This record gives sequence, structure tokens and C-alpha cells, in this order.
Amino acid sequence: MSASKDETQRTGLAASLALRFTSWAEYWFPDAYIFAALALIVVAGAALLIGAKPVAVVGAFGDGFWSFIVFSMQMAFIVITGYVIATSAPAARLINWLASLPRSGPGAVAFIAFISMGTSFLNWGLSLVFSGLLARAMAARGDLRMDYRAAGAAGYLGLGATWALGLTSSAAQLQANPASLPKPLLAITGVLPFTQTIFLWQSMTMAAVLVVVSVLICRFSTPTGDKAVTAEQLGIEPGLAVPVLPPRTRPGEWLEYSPLITILVVLMAAGWGWQQFAAHGANAIANLNTYNLIFLMAGLLLHWRPKAFLNAVAKAVPATTGVLIQFPLYGAIAAIMTTAKGAGGHSLAELIAHGFVAATTTGSFPVVMGAYSAILGFFVPSGGGKWIIEAPYVMKAAADLKVHLGWAVQVYNAAEALPNLINPFWMLPLLGVLSLKARDIVGFTFLQLIVHVPLVLFMLWLFAQTLTFVPPMMP
Repeated sequence: MSASKDETQRTGLAASLALRFTSWAEYWFPDAYIFAALALIVVAGAALLIGAKPVAVVGAFGDGFWSFIVFSMQMAFIVITGYVIATSAPAARLINWLASLPRSGPGAVAFIAFISMGTSFLNWGLSLVFSGLLARAMAARGDLRMDYRAAGAAGYLGLGATWALGLTSSAAQLQANPASLPKPLLAITGVLPFTQTIFLWQSMTMAAVLVVVSVLICRFSTPTGDKAVTAEQLGIEPGLAVPVLPPRTRPGEWLEYSPLITILVVLMAAGWGWQQFAAHGANAIANLNTYNLIFLMAGLLLHWRPKAFLNAVAKAVPATTGVLIQFPLYGAIAAIMTTAKGAGGHSLAELIAHGFVAATTTGSFPVVMGAYSAILGFFVPSGGGKWIIEAPYVMKAAADLKVHLGWAVQVYNAAEALPNLINPFWMLPLLGVLSLKARDIVGFTFLQLIVHVPLVLFMLWLFAQTLTFVPPMMP
């Protein structure tokens, strides 16, 4: 029996379909930048069709292109800080210790899933790299006979299940920071603090349910015994080495190898952080600048020597290219949709919002919006960036229907994660760590998708019934 037929039998019909689907996507799908550029062209064409003047469309394009440059850099630093922390020597020692805890292959896979989703609440970049390194460390344990493909899929669940419900949710972060909100969106939603989005008990309950269900699926779907495919069988050398800094070669490198700079910089950052938390309490973490500074300083401290820190940053930067090149296009799209007025003085965002209101009710809005966002998320894999595009009309519709605005953000967040389970785009950093291909893990993540879609949509509808509309809070 050929290897491909054997794999199909082991993974089942659903996984086989997922493998075929992902192979098709890998073959036919262009880079995510192309999707963002096509979205820009389509939106510009739609604005012209509703009667907007070409000069207004072009003007909105230019005005909006750099409107999210600060937010783009903040999102890029989430990726950088997560990678830097995960690849530090103390993190490597922690990973090796964690890898020694499980007692069986399926238990190891379930444990990786739990760690992946847990760390994603703090930082989705950290989740991807940390869980990938944990899977490599566990794969070195011959006594486990762990299925390496299932372990890789488990390490991806932070991005496929829970990341958007945590602190690095770009939608929740944007809505909580009035300085980052576009004025047209601010006028619709006002400021939505974390207490109205990710810290709602409904949101935290939904996140907890997803963690439990996902871990159980991992535990009971992992191949065991002779059916388990190990890293060695895939031709991958497992294990995780503690990073070692090469010796200094010239006098000019002395400060790069000395912890003195690290200590002084971290002390200054700690003093500033103390001021922020004293003034704002726990809400200080809602400020992306504060959040990123804390994680960046943690990475610097963990690497101890500036040279090791800079080496880690250099390796992390390539993973930010998608954010840096796509977000300006999202800013231009949002500006065209909200400021280029067509016939009757209505923008494209306003017309789409009216369509949402006409097609939904207060009760059906969470399910319809969730399904719409999940489908669009597959074709525009933005990591939350497309909220900039969708928010003006989605939140206008939510406000008109008297849907709790914070829950509307969480509807988007929960649905945003679903397409990640089968979209190869956000798998790339993890796959690089694991030395795997998307087709190796997507059979397992597709099984998660089958369960998550109805479960998430049901919870979005159910918890919406427990919330009432709150008027926008202006800064």
C-alpha cells in the first residue's frame, strides 16, 4: 500500500478531504498581499459604482494609506516580542522541562494544545513559536511515540481557536485605544474597553469551552501505537537545544555581550510601567504601547545580553512582512469605504450596513455576522487586520439593531479564528519551526473545524441573549 493511501486510511474521510482542500489552496492561492490588493480594487470599483467621484476615491486612498501606520507597527511588535521570548535560553529550559511531563503520546498532544491556546491569550506570536518548539522537544522522547503531525496541529490551535479572544486581539485592542480609532468608526462605536469585549464573562466562558473541547479532540483523535507517525519517520531530527551565544571576537563587541545595557534599559522601562499601572490600574495593559513594551523588555531580560536579543529580533522580523505590507492597504480600503460619498451622500460602508440591518434581526445578527466573517477570513487572512475594513459597516449595523457593541467585536473575534484552522497562511511560522508542510497537519485541524463551526456559532447566539445594548462611550 502506498504512503498516501495509508495516510488517508489513518486520518479518515474528513481529514482526507481537508488534505485535498489544503493541497488545492497551496497550489492555487496567491500570497495574502494579493487578496488585500484585490480587495482594494474591488472596493474602489464599488465606490465608483455607487456614484462616488474618482477624485474622491483617489483622495481617500492616499489619505487612508498611512492612517494605520502606528497600529501596523504595534501588530508587528506583537510578532517580534512573541518570537524573542519563545527563543530565549530560559524559555528553552522551560520547554524542555514541560516536554518531560506527559506520559503518553495522546497526552503529549493534548498538553501541547493546552499550552498553545493558553499562551495565545497573552501573545499569538509567542503561542506559535513556543508550542512549535515544545512539539520538537517532545518528539525527542522515544518513550512517548508521539504522532508528530498531530502534535504540530495541536501547536496551531492557539491561532485556530482562541488567539482573537485574548490580549492580542487586534479588534479589541483597536476599539480600546481611542488614539488608534479612525474618526468615522469612533463616532459609531465610541471607545470599547476590555471589560466590554475580551473580559466579558460571556467571552471568557466561550474561550474556556473552546479550550476544553479542543484538548479533548486532540486527546482522542491522535493516532497511537504503530499508526503514530513520529518525527524520525518523517525524516525530521527532533529535539530542542538551548541557544548558545558565540564568543566575542573584537573589543568593540564588549557592550553587546555585557548585561549592563540590559539592566539599565529594563530598569527604566520598569519605572515607566510602574507609573502607568499606578495611574491606570489593570487598564494599562489595554494600551498596545504599554503591552508591547512589557513583552519587549521581558524578551531583552530573558536573553540577558544585547547580542543574543538582537540575534533573536533579526530572526523574528521576516515573520512581520505580511502585517507591514498589508495593513496600509487595509487603511486605504477603510478610508474609501467610509469617506468616499456616492449618490445621496451615502458611503459604501453605510450602504452595506443598511443591507446588514435589512437582512438580519437583533437575534440573528451574531450568527449571520459570525458566518460572514469566517468565510471572508479564509480569503483575506488578515490576523485581525480586516476588522479595519469591516468595522464601519458591521458596527453601524450592530448599533442600528441595538446589539451589544462589545459582543459584536467578540463575534468577529471568535469567527475570525475559524478559517485559520485550514488556511495555510498563518501556519507558516509554526511549520518553519516544525519542518512540516501544511498538508501534514491540516487533516487534524480540519477535524477541529468541523466541531468548532457549529459550537462557536451556537455560543455567539446564546451569549448574545444575555447582553443588552449599551450606548457608545465617547472619549
